[in-house]
Amino acid sequence: MNDAEGKNAGKFVNIGYGNLVAGDKVISIINPDSAPIRRLIQDAREEGRIVDATQGRKTRAVIFTNSKYIILSSLQPETISQRTI
Repeated sequence: MNDAEGKNAGKFVNIGYGNLVAGDKVISIINPDSAPIRRLIQDAREEGRIVDATQGRKTRAVIFTNSKYIILSSLQPETISQRTI
């Protein structure tokens, strides 16, 4: 297995409410409370690079992908992280 193939290659991660993300595309899962992260979200929204998977609920996790998209989830980062294992 090379560096491009992680243990999550080909595996999908449930990020809440029936939404799934390809595990090998996830770079990081971050709490959205800091001002720099909120600015990144706003910039991505303006550029059309945001995927809102919160179903109208409060954003509790921000998922960065290797394709420059940012995914918003209403699950806690710890919960999503446990699902990737």
